[in-house]
Amino acid sequence: MEFLLAEWLGKPAWMWLAFMTVVVALLALDLGVLHRDQHEIGVRESLLLSGMYIAIALLFGGWVWWELGRQSGIEYLTGFAVEKSLAMDNVFVIAMIFGYFAIPRALQHRVLFWGILGVIVLRALMIGAGAALVSQFGWVLYVFAAFLVLTGMKMFFAGEGHGDVGDNPMVRWMRRRLRVTDALHGQKFFVRQQDARGRMVWWATPMFLALVMIEIADVIFAVDSVPAIFAITTDPYLVYTSNIFAILGLRALYFALAAVIHRFAYLKQALAVLLVFIGGKVFVADLTGLGKIPPEWSLAITALILASGVVWSLWKTRGEAAATPQP
Repeated sequence: MEFLLAEWLGKPAWMWLAFMTVVVALLALDLGVLHRDQHEIGVRESLLLSGMYIAIALLFGGWVWWELGRQSGIEYLTGFAVEKSLAMDNVFVIAMIFGYFAIPRALQHRVLFWGILGVIVLRALMIGAGAALVSQFGWVLYVFAAFLVLTGMKMFFAGEGHGDVGDNPMVRWMRRRLRVTDALHGQKFFVRQQDARGRMVWWATPMFLALVMIEIADVIFAVDSVPAIFAITTDPYLVYTSNIFAILGLRALYFALAAVIHRFAYLKQALAVLLVFIGGKVFVADLTGLGKIPPEWSLAITALILASGVVWSLWKTRGEAAATPQP
């Protein structure tokens, strides 16, 4: 008997269980085996771990192709590529958060790991809500598409600034409402120590504030990425699985990307063009009577836009000095 949730999401329960089994196994391997000790993750380890995640994501895509057909397989791969690319800008924000709270590299993986657990839940809620809206009100898809076009145009002409973490309203609110220690306490998010009256009470550490800010950053970026994938496919299974695999791999790649993110200076413009394309094709397909642009065209154009952005960025920034190391 299939679970009601699986019925609502349109796929058999065993397919959801297969996906969650892979995710849980990866998280257990990551925390319980590869990173049992807190150590600084170097570029080589980051690239190897990211390569493993990408390989597993592609293997899962091959399985989706086998089980659900060619179109579903291409839509999964397109969604994976789009989510992976849109999340690149998140790397810079995460690096800013870690720098502001002075989180050393040896402890950054712990924050990112627990951040992933929050992402899995938050993305499930957002995608579930989006799927329900699209299934009940077909016009919502056009709202998503228009939002992507406007967001892409705004992103293309926007500057590179991400703001000051210290001026963020959430940071100020947490510092007012919570007892926050001035210094880190190892890998702990909370510690018990005396307050001004000599009472033993719980205090939040900068590690916890960094975790909260990273979760908020992911929600903000999901506002762009979730509608983008719904414009590619409305299948919640494909949307969610491509989202989670892309995020798992990006967090692993973070430690390599953070040092060279300045080399991708023009990737934001490429992502802006990609958002306009994804949103615009929803309207173009209807206006031209195509019904839906073939998924292989979408995948090819997506790859071309992203490749152009990466190549142009690397060409324009060749010879530049390396980014300032993180704390």
